[in-house]
Amino acid sequence: MHVMGRIGFMGLGIALVGALSGAPVFAADKPIEDGSKIAITSPKDGDKVSDSFELKYDLTKGSQAAHAHVYLDDQYQKGFGGTFKGLTKGKHKVTVTGATKDHALLTATQTINVEVQ
Repeated sequence: MHVMGRIGFMGLGIALVGALSGAPVFAADKPIEDGSKIAITSPKDGDKVSDSFELKYDLTKGSQAAHAHVYLDDQYQKGFGGTFKGLTKGKHKVTVTGATKDHALLTATQTINVEVQ
């Protein structure tokens, strides 16, 4: 039984060395540069808007872009249809980021700030 214990500890040591080697655990966490560009065309950064407004942007697709992800105050807006509705008064951050068909994020991104009146 004592020998088995040593083998178990050696296995653990090898696993720890592998985990500490510096290799990225999640390669998908790093945005992909594929030549895509995002430009939010409306509203403009700093605009005052109503509690409901349409977001317009242009996505120039690079080699891997398929669509864009929209975020409001750093929260992903799954299934975003193009119009924010019923936002609270105050400042809000809107970000549009390019994504691949598998939803991996691209470096193409733009963020604006708006103020809901």
